[in-house]
Amino acid sequence: MSNADPYTRKLVNPSYYAQRNELVAKVVAVLRGQLDNRNLQLIPQPSRAIRQGEIHELIVTDENAAPGCQVQRIAYVAFVEFLNGGVLLHKDSVLTEKGYLGTIAGYDLAHFPNHMNVALQGSLESGEDRGLEVGMQVVFKAHTVCNEHSS
Repeated sequence: MSNADPYTRKLVNPSYYAQRNELVAKVVAVLRGQLDNRNLQLIPQPSRAIRQGEIHELIVTDENAAPGCQVQRIAYVAFVEFLNGGVLLHKDSVLTEKGYLGTIAGYDLAHFPNHMNVALQGSLESGEDRGLEVGMQVVFKAHTVCNEHSS
């Protein structure tokens, strides 16, 4: 990681995002299964730019996870294709018509550039257990950062 990265140098924080659009994706593969020893290494950056058409994997943990953490307990949720571009940020809410999937905990690049793992913090249930279906919409709602202005 470059020592020029402003996130790892703690020069910027999520309050730098004054406004962001909502991202919408559709499920292209529903996943099943859990692991207790995944060793998922979340990158220290709290945000990721997403292009329309990209496909990424959603996984969920019930651990207290955040950018820069290592995660062990996970459940596989789904692969999703983004229908619009935008920026994902730590703590954004992720929802489907079947309900709340969790909030974004961070990102793992173990399989990149094939795909990125978007780690959610929530209930440890797979996509199959949640009743997700191919074609179902997934909405990534931008959370509001309350007056944490930095200079």
